[in-house]
Amino acid sequence: MNSNEIKKLLESIRDTDIEEMEFEVGDTSVYLKKSEVTVKQPKVEEKAAVKKSPVVPIKSNMVGTFYSSPSNDRPPFVVEGTHVEVGQKIGTIEAMRINKDVIATTSGKVVKVCIQNGQTVEYGQELFLVDTSDVK
Repeated sequence: MNSNEIKKLLESIRDTDIEEMEFEVGDTSVYLKKSEVTVKQPKVEEKAAVKKSPVVPIKSNMVGTFYSSPSNDRPPFVVEGTHVEVGQKIGTIEAMRINKDVIATTSGKVVKVCIQNGQTVEYGQELFLVDTSDVK
């Protein structure tokens, strides 16, 4: 049995309800089993979800205690509605008496402060949500 004959055999059973078949011709044996192959097309809702959100989180770069201002008697570095630029200091995290600045990784308007002053944070925890849609 040559490849053209096998192709014709496959085409002839493609649209039938035959699930398995073993075929012998002389010393050649062919075993065929249908398997379902599906191609999933993204739904309209999935395509919309793929669009990049203009709201980007700024996350903690270490474990420690978050401070929103330089001291208790000073205003916070940023509040909701503040416009931030990349590289701007927006908070501090202290661990074992070592302070590390939280720096804005994106430009935009702070739409949510996700953490309170003096609260313990984990590595990768969202601290701020920044709307980048109005940034040029």
